[in-house]
Amino acid sequence: MTLDLANESLPLLGIAAWSGTGKTTLLARLLPALAQRGLRVAVIKHAHHSFDIDQPGKDSYRLREAGASPILVASRERFALMMETPGEQEPQLPMLIDQVRPQRPDLVLIEGFKQWPLPKLELHRPVLGKPLLAHDDPWVHAVASDQPVALPSGVVALELNDIASLVDHVAAWPARWQQSRQPRGEVG
Repeated sequence: MTLDLANESLPLLGIAAWSGTGKTTLLARLLPALAQRGLRVAVIKHAHHSFDIDQPGKDSYRLREAGASPILVASRERFALMMETPGEQEPQLPMLIDQVRPQRPDLVLIEGFKQWPLPKLELHRPVLGKPLLAHDDPWVHAVASDQPVALPSGVVALELNDIASLVDHVAAWPARWQQSRQPRGEVG
C-alpha cells in the first residue's frame, strides 16, 4: 500500500526522530498551542510493540478476544475502534489516514513511520549520538535540533527548544502543503 501524495488534499506532516529524542513530549506541547490557533489536528502514532487499549475482563476485551474485528466501543465522551491486523508486518499508513479523514482535521501529524515517503519534520539531539535522518531522507523538509547542525541544502533549521517558532512552522504547514508534497529538491 502506498501513499498518493500527488492527490492527497489532507495536509500530512511526519514527526521523525530516533527513540528518546522527545517526539511525544514535543507533540504534547505543540497540540494545545495549535488548538489555540484554531487548528484541528489529528495524530497518528506508530507503536513498535503490541498494545491493548482495553483490559482483560472488560466486555470490549472479551468481545475482541472472541473474534470481533473491528470492534467499536463508544460512550458520550469518546469512542475507540479496535481492529486486529494479523499477518501485517507494519501498520498501513494510508488506511490509518483514511480512519481520521472523516473527522476533517486541518492537519495530520504522524509520529514515527519514518520509513514512509511523506514530508517530515525531524527532531534531532546530537547528544544521543544518532545520525541525522535528513542526510539520507529527502522527505525531511525541516530539522529541529537543540544544537546547531550541518543540514543538507533546502532543509529548514529550527530550534528544538523554541516552542513558539515550532508552533509557527507547524501551524503554517497546511498552507504549504500543496507545494511540499514531494521530496525536497523536486518541483511540484
